[in-house]
Amino acid sequence: MKREKFEKHYAPLEEELVAMARWAAKTGARVLVLFEGRDTAGKGGAIQAVARPLNPRQCRIAALAKPSERERSEWYFQRYVPHLPAAGEIVLFDRSWYNRAGVEKVMGYASEAQVAAFLQQAPVFERQLVEDGILLFKYWLTTDQARQEERFAERLADPLKRWKLSPVDLAARTKYANYTAAREAMLAATHTSHAPWTLVDFNDQRRGRLTLIRDLLDRLPDMQVEPDEIEWQPLGHDPLVESYGVLQPIEPFGGKAARP
Repeated sequence: MKREKFEKHYAPLEEELVAMARWAAKTGARVLVLFEGRDTAGKGGAIQAVARPLNPRQCRIAALAKPSERERSEWYFQRYVPHLPAAGEIVLFDRSWYNRAGVEKVMGYASEAQVAAFLQQAPVFERQLVEDGILLFKYWLTTDQARQEERFAERLADPLKRWKLSPVDLAARTKYANYTAAREAMLAATHTSHAPWTLVDFNDQRRGRLTLIRDLLDRLPDMQVEPDEIEWQPLGHDPLVESYGVLQPIEPFGGKAARP
């Protein structure tokens, strides 16, 4: 999908996302969205598309780093709990506790016993979240191997995207089938009635973003909350401003200063 077409369809969704945020603030709703998928699937772009029109004080992105030595000794879900949404908040997880069923399993960072325990405990943990009133949405962004290789090559060739290529990403290229098997086992164990998975085709990332946002908005309750009225009064004469005169703009790098 071309950028112009994407922006055309995205514009009305922005208004609905703002309405969602207003509804969450008014009602105290807690919205939690998990973004999972293979490397290069487009998680970052999808998250930014959801967050772009929203107040960052209300909509937070949780992207946890590699666990510390202390965190590795904790209950597995413990380090994710502080990032859960409070009343009126929207939290977008850029990867989540499902790391254990994916990269940790495939790359050998977790034992088979740890993975088995996670697959048993995750539905119980999520049931507790949902029963406490959190609105939980789990999205898996799908992409085929050919498109993944194409995006890896693009990152390698672009100095501004090179940081996205980690040693784990490079090692994962040879384990596509292993990741597929791990994903299928994860879906079989954690696709539940109280916290179902939604798979979205992200071979076309822009189309995938629109599809994901539309699905998220459609699955939320009625969000018709009127915005607060604002009394707008024209500014009066301010002699203090005139006493200082008109400030001149700073000359931009490599060009001339714009006329005030």
